[in-house]
Amino acid sequence: MPALAEFTAVVIDCADPAMLAAFYQKATGWEITHSDQHFASLGDGGSMQIAFQRIEGYQAPGWPDARKHAHLDLTVTDLESAAKELLALGAAKPEFQPGEGKWVVLTDPEGHPFCLTTGD
Repeated sequence: MPALAEFTAVVIDCADPAMLAAFYQKATGWEITHSDQHFASLGDGGSMQIAFQRIEGYQAPGWPDARKHAHLDLTVTDLESAAKELLALGAAKPEFQPGEGKWVVLTDPEGHPFCLTTGD
């Protein structure tokens, strides 16, 4: 079946797009492709990007939270060392950690949850 559209970006609401783009640049090694006070994006040179848009009065999601939210999954080779490095960059580690050690839930500097996994 021919595609109706090409998936090009995931856009995340936030208070400070440039700050979050810088955080995820350090986390992923992707390059920032645009950054201003209202919108920032980064990518690895392919067609897919992650972007951040400024929303006045933005409030971060809670974790855990019964409401449905999207989150990012990042594959790493070593959960413990990657989590430690991301914590040093400004991430936080919530007390609630599901997954029985198969992944680690962190939150970025604005409180968006994301998961680290080894992909196993």
